[in-house]
Amino acid sequence: MSAKTVQLPVKFGTFLGVFTPSVLTILGVMMYLRFGWVLGNLGLPLTLLVLVLASSITFITGLSASAISTNMKVGIGGEYYMISRSLGIQLGGAIGIPLFLCRTFSLTLYAFGLAESIAPFWPAEWGMPPVQLMAAIIILFTTAIAGKSANLSLKMQIPIMIAVGVSLLVLFGGVLTGGVHAPEMTPHYERSAPDGFWFVFAVFFPAVTGFSAGIGMSGDLKDSKKSIPKGTILAIVTGFVVYILILTSLAVTSKVDGAAMAQINPSAPPIWSKIALLGMVLVYPGLWGAILSSAFGSILGGPRVLQALSLDKIAPKFLGRTSKTGQPTIATWVTGGIALLAVALGDLNAVGRWVTIFFLTLYVAINLSAVIEKLVGDVSYRPTIKVHWIISLLGCIGAAIVMFLINPVACIIAVSLELIIYWYLKRKALRGSWGDVRAGLWSSIARFALIKLKEKQTHARNWRPNILLFSSNPSRLKRLTRLASWFNQNKGIVTVCRTFVGDVSDTNVNIDDIQQEMEQELSEQKIVAFPEVHIISDFEAGIMGIIQANGFAGMHSNTVMFGWTHGEERIQRLFRIVRIISQMKRNSILAYIPELEKSSSHNCIDVWWRGMEKNGDMMLVLAHLLSLNTEWRQAKLRLRTIVSTKDEQEPMREKLKMLIADSRMSVETDVILRKDNESVIDLMHQSSKDADIVFLGFALPESKDDTEFAERLDKLVTGFRSAILVRNAESTQGELIE
Repeated sequence: MSAKTVQLPVKFGTFLGVFTPSVLTILGVMMYLRFGWVLGNLGLPLTLLVLVLASSITFITGLSASAISTNMKVGIGGEYYMISRSLGIQLGGAIGIPLFLCRTFSLTLYAFGLAESIAPFWPAEWGMPPVQLMAAIIILFTTAIAGKSANLSLKMQIPIMIAVGVSLLVLFGGVLTGGVHAPEMTPHYERSAPDGFWFVFAVFFPAVTGFSAGIGMSGDLKDSKKSIPKGTILAIVTGFVVYILILTSLAVTSKVDGAAMAQINPSAPPIWSKIALLGMVLVYPGLWGAILSSAFGSILGGPRVLQALSLDKIAPKFLGRTSKTGQPTIATWVTGGIALLAVALGDLNAVGRWVTIFFLTLYVAINLSAVIEKLVGDVSYRPTIKVHWIISLLGCIGAAIVMFLINPVACIIAVSLELIIYWYLKRKALRGSWGDVRAGLWSSIARFALIKLKEKQTHARNWRPNILLFSSNPSRLKRLTRLASWFNQNKGIVTVCRTFVGDVSDTNVNIDDIQQEMEQELSEQKIVAFPEVHIISDFEAGIMGIIQANGFAGMHSNTVMFGWTHGEERIQRLFRIVRIISQMKRNSILAYIPELEKSSSHNCIDVWWRGMEKNGDMMLVLAHLLSLNTEWRQAKLRLRTIVSTKDEQEPMREKLKMLIADSRMSVETDVILRKDNESVIDLMHQSSKDADIVFLGFALPESKDDTEFAERLDKLVTGFRSAILVRNAESTQGELIE
């Protein structure tokens, strides 16, 4: 009996999976059927303004989407996946459902466009062409193909792209051979756009929204981090350049005037037929192919959003089921069915306005996601494409303003729909009564945040350095506090703890005065930290008690930091404490910083990695956070390791390269070959003699080996200018740079 063959879903690269569907959706129905209409009503200057405004919004949104996509592996659902993973499942769902409707209405839009382009072939004796019926048939055809195979749908795009290229060539050839005249410079809304500029803008805008077609295929890409930004930005730029050439050509051709371009007659051939070489003979294949490709992009993207919503338990479970070829067949036919119902909206222009509004709400959310990710500043947010949050904010504001100007009623309906969906998904509302508005509001927000944080499970993506720093030496405490602040980078919380051994009832220590002094020192150094003063009867037991009691809800310290000490007994005591801290699943940092002063001349940070105790991820994250500070911004970051044979060098280099690729950090790598009988410690000292600070991971020896280990470690750290010993003991061990 033969085993049943399982057909794995086909994965696509940048060209076929992102660029091709995106650029063909951009160069689609609006380009062929509405560019002349836009020019005839606006004139060339305002038409170019419309193009620049629309393209600016989509370009910024494309940059924001690219930044987010390079920081995560984008799964099924494209934009919905990015938004839900950045802003949360409720906001993601509030955007995801309109996104699905947007893709669905886009299918209707392109079906109307293809029907209009076929209408001139309808025999006159049969009466007016049934555009709505033809659109419905086109929807059924594209749905059937997409439900069968995404691979077939995407491969059809190569000949379509060739046909589009040919249609553009014959258009430009017709313009060059037919003479030119000065373009119209003023608008003529009375021709066929009585609602004015923003009405024309609304009809035009879907022409630039095609860049998201490739993002919608995120779950079917081999490498979404690479393909989405590269394919998306290239498609946007390509579309903009082609649009400039087409609009300018239509504006200056002598073969047709503005009044003729402004008229729309479904029974007549498109305006390009009067301009292109050989009429529409070579234009129709490109026109039909581009529109059909755009329709395929919508029918492929929409069901995948529905599938993602199903997988996240927002939509019914059965919508997430896939066929043997990996296609969400049920979701595809549901999408096609809704697109059929949307045919009742009437015509291309009517559907175009609703598609525009829904796309703009999506762009607001994508740009807002990029803004919040940047401002919140999770350590895990390290996109390889960096976009300043102000640029994303401008895209967000621009999309919101344009959405309102296009159609205030539709804008309010769309936003209200999203708020209702959000409220429905949220269910648990923030409740509480308060007296003073400001105090009550902040109190409720703080309480709400802590409760929600307590409910969340710890995940490597959300890791932040919440550092509990101990020192009884005031002079050393200043240097350690500055170092902890550098590590923190305003991402987590630093608690600075001074300890005094004694009896609370007998001691002369004034806790309030010392804490006030500490707060003053922190303020003078411009360090954000929480000072604490503790009197303990026994050093080791007292330290353990403070660590266990520190923090509440989800805000307990995850990293305990000490200054390095000298002397066999003291080092052994430190190891005993670290051993217990590790059992408590908290990280340890031991800092040897005799020469580390505040300076702008730090040039080098070394991270020594062995790959044995899984401390490397935390060392790299801490080194990365250190390098973000003004005092360390010029310092290069080096990841170094030692091998004993030449055969180990190349495999180790590849291993380090993979580690750095996952980290999304700017790091140099160095694999050093140790000579026979050469001391590892001496080699490390010699190699890092120019390093301002060195990061080292360390294991914990058996208790009986503490003395020998203490001597060896003391010799190691004191040979560097400054050294940071790191032990990662959390549940996220080894996952912080993934």
